[in-house]
Amino acid sequence: MPLSDREKRLLAEMEEALVADDPRLVSALSGSPRLVGGSILRGLLLVFLGLAVLFAGLIAKATVVGVAGFVLALTGLIIAIRAIGAPGATKTSKPGKSKGGFSARMENRWDQRNQG
Repeated sequence: MPLSDREKRLLAEMEEALVADDPRLVSALSGSPRLVGGSILRGLLLVFLGLAVLFAGLIAKATVVGVAGFVLALTGLIIAIRAIGAPGATKTSKPGKSKGGFSARMENRWDQRNQG
């Protein structure tokens, strides 16, 4: 059943209000990640560059160069890991698991037992 003109207009107004109110939520729900693949690629390239500099420092017996390579590799790894966990990425969780601790799980079980 198609939407009427009034319903289409109301839907468009609601979308505009949502975009104006919370653009981060819209980008997270849109399904198009924000350069996540590019960030992963940049992070991995930085890791490989850092390892190359690290080995160059080991070969040249220059501690400062080796430490700089380690820092580059670590920075690249952090960038890649953050890109994997970016808001644009989709994560799936098991429906039966709760995010609370032990007491929260026990309370949920108690509530379920008393409701059913």
